[in-house]
Amino acid sequence: MKTMKASICVAVTALALSLSVIVPSYAEQDEASRLTQESKELYRAGKYAAALPVAQRLLAIREKEFGPDDAMVAMPLNDLGTIHYNLGQYAVAEPLYKRSLAITEKTFGPDHAELASVLSNLGELYRTEGRFAEAEPLLKRSIAIRDPNDPEIVPALSNLALLYSNQGRYDKAEQLFKRGLAVLEKAHGPSDPNATVLMNNLADVYTKRHHYADAERLLTRSMAVTEKAFGPDHPDVAQALNNLAAVYRRQGRSADAERLFKRSVATMEKTLGPSHPDLAGVLENLAGLYKDHGRYADANVLFKRSMDIRAKAGSPRSPSR
Repeated sequence: MKTMKASICVAVTALALSLSVIVPSYAEQDEASRLTQESKELYRAGKYAAALPVAQRLLAIREKEFGPDDAMVAMPLNDLGTIHYNLGQYAVAEPLYKRSLAITEKTFGPDHAELASVLSNLGELYRTEGRFAEAEPLLKRSIAIRDPNDPEIVPALSNLALLYSNQGRYDKAEQLFKRGLAVLEKAHGPSDPNATVLMNNLADVYTKRHHYADAERLLTRSMAVTEKAFGPDHPDVAQALNNLAAVYRRQGRSADAERLFKRSVATMEKTLGPSHPDLAGVLENLAGLYKDHGRYADANVLFKRSMDIRAKAGSPRSPSR
């Protein structure tokens, strides 16, 4: 008997969008500031495809003004890599992160906060690709740089927890997710939209441990917070819908599961496009539900579409998604 596919976990990647100690010309600074703000707003709204050309333009401005290896280029590189990552373009994101990491460490030293952001993002990329041995030390190093009560520590905490969940180390994963949620709640209150990703991922751990009521509670709360902050058409809503559907499937609530899987597919197609790797995971889940009920023709159509998406992305089935 095949193991039922786990719900989709969501990584925490972060745009750096930080100020540098070097000040460009007024004209370039004004344009860069505008592009930085626009990129940040589009990213937070889950509009990654729209954010991409904005981030590319920002990087081009910085490289023209300062050269390809200047400190002013480091964070635009990280931010562009983060957008490519969220579009499922992992091979494009990796060299951008590596360039950012090298410049940041050379400029600011091995213990700077901006370095922690890039370490977390590159570590998360490796985790997504199943390169756990490379990912873990980067994520631990990112955590060690940060103040333990700083909300900026949360992405690395969450991504290391995801790695442990991938490895079946659920006790460690649960501890880190709860630690991250506590940091965010202390800093921003119980309705912080940034906490919804951790809610989704902790719910996944609960699901794997058959704590379905706890998982359902967290996922329902996650969807409510995200929809209030960003509306119903946001990638994080789609992830929560998929994960709640996975809970219902395990409980034998097939009609509820099918309805939510379909909503997740529709939302992902609208927000991430029809060829995103995360969509492949939801299609596999819905196909598995159809297979459970003998709807083999429907299942095969979805399995084929999922395989086509993964082949186009040039990556194997994600270890966490």
